[in-house]
Amino acid sequence: MKTADVTRAIAAATSVAASLDLPTDDAVVLHDSNRLALRLTPCDVLARVAPAEHGAAGFEVDFARLLARVGCPTGLLEPRVEPLVHTRDGFTVTLWTYYEPVTAHTPPADYAKALERLHAGMRRVDAPSPRFTDRVTEAEEVVADPHRSPELAAADRAFLGGRLASLRRAIEGRGAPEQLLHGEPHPGNVLGTEHGPLFIDLETCCRGPVEFDLAHVAEAVCEHYPNVDRELLDDCRQLVLAMVAAWRWERGDQLPDGRRFGGEFLRLLRAGPPWPTLDEVARRLDGS
Repeated sequence: MKTADVTRAIAAATSVAASLDLPTDDAVVLHDSNRLALRLTPCDVLARVAPAEHGAAGFEVDFARLLARVGCPTGLLEPRVEPLVHTRDGFTVTLWTYYEPVTAHTPPADYAKALERLHAGMRRVDAPSPRFTDRVTEAEEVVADPHRSPELAAADRAFLGGRLASLRRAIEGRGAPEQLLHGEPHPGNVLGTEHGPLFIDLETCCRGPVEFDLAHVAEAVCEHYPNVDRELLDDCRQLVLAMVAAWRWERGDQLPDGRRFGGEFLRLLRAGPPWPTLDEVARRLDGS
């Protein structure tokens, strides 16, 4: 968010907390992108704040409640207040349990086991949800519209649009079983807590093959996940690279250095296999 928006978002979150008798003297920014994650103290609550037009807060709260009921390893809503979406000054505010991190990196075997538990629980949830192809369509629309991606060169636009369409056809053509998924279970959406790995950011939940979720995690995690279709996983990894490339070229993208990431994803798609995961690309570009 822009600095002025961050200030307003923090004020909105603290106002909501105060109205619910959750004492708040300070707000620490934990994550800032299209949404803001704040730790409110001394009530020790995690507040997630987004522009009201973002529109996903209610979906995320509903799925958080459903997944908690079936014992999925996900972050929980704040139990001291009603699980509602609050609106203040053009922002939506939702309140969650804050988990003190105990490890920065989840071991691959533990990560895979937690993801397997998440998928098993999700198979018990019967609720309307988007399909992974809806997200592909969103990426295709960004690529197809020069007003939404004005800095994307014509040749790159044609290449990326074609790759998105061909990968969608290839994945659907495999006819793999589909189920409810997290949608983006990459390391940034996994907390290492005293309760074990917990998945957060549930606004991306969608239906699709489990390999779509696995495409967001490290190869070492996939090696511990049972019965993976390796060819389908390769197609899904390409698809994830192509979708993220599209979003990095969208006007108003707020990821720091996003255009450089967008260019690197295009280069990788042209270079061919082996297909890297998102965390590998991020480490390479960050020089770590």
